[in-house]
Amino acid sequence: MMQLPTLSGETAVFGLGRSGLACVAALVAAGNQVVAWDDQMGPRQQAETLGASLRNLAEDFGAPSQLIVSPGVPLTHPAPHPIVASAQAVGCAVLGDMDLFAMGLEAAGLRDKATLIGITGTNGKSTTTALVHHMLQSAGFAVHMGGNIGTPILQVPMPNGDAEKTIYVLELSSYQLDLNRQLSCDMGVMLNLTPDHLDRHGDMAGYAIAKEALFENGKCHDLRVIGLDDAPSREMAERQLSAKRVTISSTHSQGDIHVTEHGLQQGAGASLDLRACPALPGAHNGQNAAAALAIGQALGLSQKAIAASFESFTGMAHRLQSVARHATLNFVNDSKATNAEATRHALAAFENIYWIAGGVAKAGGLSGLDAHYTNVRAAYLIGDAADGFAQSLAGKMSVEISRTMDIALRQAADQAQADALAPATILLSPACASFDQFEDFEARGLAFQAAVSTWIEAQEAGGVA
Repeated sequence: MMQLPTLSGETAVFGLGRSGLACVAALVAAGNQVVAWDDQMGPRQQAETLGASLRNLAEDFGAPSQLIVSPGVPLTHPAPHPIVASAQAVGCAVLGDMDLFAMGLEAAGLRDKATLIGITGTNGKSTTTALVHHMLQSAGFAVHMGGNIGTPILQVPMPNGDAEKTIYVLELSSYQLDLNRQLSCDMGVMLNLTPDHLDRHGDMAGYAIAKEALFENGKCHDLRVIGLDDAPSREMAERQLSAKRVTISSTHSQGDIHVTEHGLQQGAGASLDLRACPALPGAHNGQNAAAALAIGQALGLSQKAIAASFESFTGMAHRLQSVARHATLNFVNDSKATNAEATRHALAAFENIYWIAGGVAKAGGLSGLDAHYTNVRAAYLIGDAADGFAQSLAGKMSVEISRTMDIALRQAADQAQADALAPATILLSPACASFDQFEDFEARGLAFQAAVSTWIEAQEAGGVA
């Protein structure tokens, strides 16, 4: 656990998910006076067990010196959350767990013993974060991964003051960057920027400002890696001119590191073949690998060591994850694809696709995917978006309104088996949020995997799924 300083006055914590409860635990351990609240009874009870006092901050905000909120709590759009507004009205600082992490390093005098790598972007940041962590771990570095992925950041270990630097690879969402006031990374990656979370940031300009906060005020002075695959990112790259800037691209050869047919090309120099990297399919994963390559080189790793780590990388659950094979059929779980841009990459990565899509549609629906429909044999639609998506896809491919995951999987696999195309991919890439039928995208991905297992078991038993 990170060791935090003892802060003046009362510290309020609102939003008691995993990161919020980690904040409570670390703050209490440091002797802070902590009051906490969440709309759900279970998390409140956990916070009380950890040593926090409970107070409904919406009814009685009180006079805390600082308010720690979860990243999902709106600061400005569509309007400040009422508890944020209460804090602003009394001059109470509004912070997040990343601020506490930064404050803990400084208070312990260990900031110079840590290298902080921040990774953001609309799509690909989780895979890139995991790939960089794997690469550095394989090279023998003391490295931890956290932020918007995996372990809450306040639960990772402190740097060892007697050892070499500890590296922290941080996935940073636009919500976290919007909230952050204290954290300053040494290296930063901004992969891409396409419309998402616009309700939280107001518009694309506000969304871009939140992402570019990664680099503001001289942050990421050791390395700034920026994608060139979309206009907002290219504009950001132009604003971040620096000798330490590296541009990456899956589509533009002018990127310092860019994707080719078989891997990565660095200017006119060395190339890195990705064909032996099964967990990095598609050009978008090539861009993720390009970001990791830039970081590895900045930290002194050899091309051979970087390539070996890419080959041994096993990928991320629910992100173009091959979960099973049966005869010529490959079953791919891409449940994390919650918008059309993420699904675009999936449709570009395979051929003969039997595509399961749907859920809670986001602004724009399926826009931008038409160029890849030639890779799709049929679509099987689930959730709230099924009827609307069926209208969008009418005349472009065969469409089934399946409604539920188990029916969609069975229909897709049966048809793929009957068509006998090789290879064929049964692809869950919803282009939607999951909350109509599932708790989150992980639960949706697990439902897909369970349906796959049921279908394969029935085939092997000679029966019907």
